[in-house]
Amino acid sequence: MKVRYRAAAGLAVLAMAVAACGGGGSESKQPSAQQSQQAQQKMAETPAISINPVPYDQVKDGGTLTLAIGQWPSQWNGNHVDGNQADTADMLDWIMPQLMVADEGAQWKANPDYVTDVKMDMSSGKQTVTYTLNEKATWSDGTPITYKDLQAQWKANSGKNDKYKPASTDGWDKIESIEKGDSDKVAVVTFAKPYPEWQGLYNRNSSWLYPAKSMETPDAYEKDYLQKVPVTAGPFKVESIDEGTKTLTLVRDDKWWGQKAKLDKVIFRAIETPAAQVNAFANGELDAVSIPSGAPAELKRAKEVPDADIRKSLSPNWRHFTVNNQSEILKDKNVRHAIAYGINRDVITQSDLKDMDWPLQTLGNHVFMNNHKGYVDNSGDLGKYNPEKAKQLLDAAGWKLDGDVRKKDGKELALDFVIPTGTPVSQTEGELTQAMLKEIGVKINIRPVPLDKFFTDYIIKGDFDLVPFSWIGSPLPIGSLKQIYFTGSESNFPKASDPAVDAAIQAAVDEMDPAKAIDLANAADKLIWDMVHTIPLYQRPEIQATKKTLANYGARGYKTYDVTAIGFTA
Repeated sequence: MKVRYRAAAGLAVLAMAVAACGGGGSESKQPSAQQSQQAQQKMAETPAISINPVPYDQVKDGGTLTLAIGQWPSQWNGNHVDGNQADTADMLDWIMPQLMVADEGAQWKANPDYVTDVKMDMSSGKQTVTYTLNEKATWSDGTPITYKDLQAQWKANSGKNDKYKPASTDGWDKIESIEKGDSDKVAVVTFAKPYPEWQGLYNRNSSWLYPAKSMETPDAYEKDYLQKVPVTAGPFKVESIDEGTKTLTLVRDDKWWGQKAKLDKVIFRAIETPAAQVNAFANGELDAVSIPSGAPAELKRAKEVPDADIRKSLSPNWRHFTVNNQSEILKDKNVRHAIAYGINRDVITQSDLKDMDWPLQTLGNHVFMNNHKGYVDNSGDLGKYNPEKAKQLLDAAGWKLDGDVRKKDGKELALDFVIPTGTPVSQTEGELTQAMLKEIGVKINIRPVPLDKFFTDYIIKGDFDLVPFSWIGSPLPIGSLKQIYFTGSESNFPKASDPAVDAAIQAAVDEMDPAKAIDLANAADKLIWDMVHTIPLYQRPEIQATKKTLANYGARGYKTYDVTAIGFTA
């Protein structure tokens, strides 16, 4: 999906794609050992980054970059659960501070534009991180960026005040205090409990830094960045937000203290479907376009555009079905198990990725991608298509076949598969699921809902039984456990709750030893599979079609863009 929900693990995204094919669910279509080996080899050969790297001094000064987004935001506060969308993040990267940045190898360093020094220390018996902020770093309204901004954002996202609605409290809830150091430009962060993924705070991984005045009250947190961006602090500033045409126009900020941006202007246009986006790219209206999974026609069309460059990389992004653990029928874990057994993940993966030049490999983990060193296939039996096992579980749960559909106490076993309009890949996934689950006596109603309301009015409010979308991950995947699967998290959309899962998650996110943390995360993942919170499908392709002359932009994998260096070579 092209809406992202952020956490230490990621943002949620709507899949805007044209599905490859339909087809029923009765055929196993399990990949052979040879096919699996070929997929693994192809995955290993896919680069970690493909952005046409060009030295800054060789990029042309000036020019306008025009890009497309799928979903127009209303909430521009990236901390807020409603602002945790992939498209919103792509725009905020140009205008809001990120204190730490990652390279293509997922290694972190301080962003010198905002932080001249950062130190993590455990010698006092508690973890402390000291940020020395750049003396020149200033908000666009003239207010200096200080420790007070970090402090206010922590308090808002900590989870201690339920009037705030953060996308995730992960990491924030472990902070004990943030105090002034030697000056207002020094922030000393003390953690009550160790937090190994601390580098992910105050950047795209959790949220960009925002001004203290917009974090200090729930009302400001909710309203200051609602349908507007009043204050920025980046190489670019907002020239205009046009709600009518759903267009954001950015221009260089002359007050920027860092390296001057190469581009004069960046324009983001909301274009809902991938077909329309690729048409705009082919017509020269866009300089780059994302090609989502399930869009072979769009990939083919983009390849045919003169002077186009197709850039691919591995990324921490993945497609899945979320399963509402609190809906009337799915509260019974045995029924959720039956649904998992009744869905052929291989068929859906093959449908979505057909002709996408991407490995046809299902994903067996909720935390680590296929190419991550921590990856283990934890799917077990639940990850295997087994309609007979599904039927047995439903029989035992009291759902008896009555004609084509099972019933219990006179009620049909009918589930809503909610999809956003304008996303054909979701429609096809629904149709495939409908055909598969019909074979075990489960009725699936495919319910299209407005694209711009998909998250805010349906996913976040729990108005679904099954729903497809994608999580956009980060270089710090373990934090996703707390954000997505922990009891009470705003981004735990199925409202799943299991004390054993919570304990396993807490152990993983508390562990400072990286190797032990991976083992603990995989232990938690096995329990999440058993809970049937989410049914993983596959690691999503990151494919960008760009003009050949576009430099330092494309399929970036884990890397944080240096937006000042993005531009054209001719």
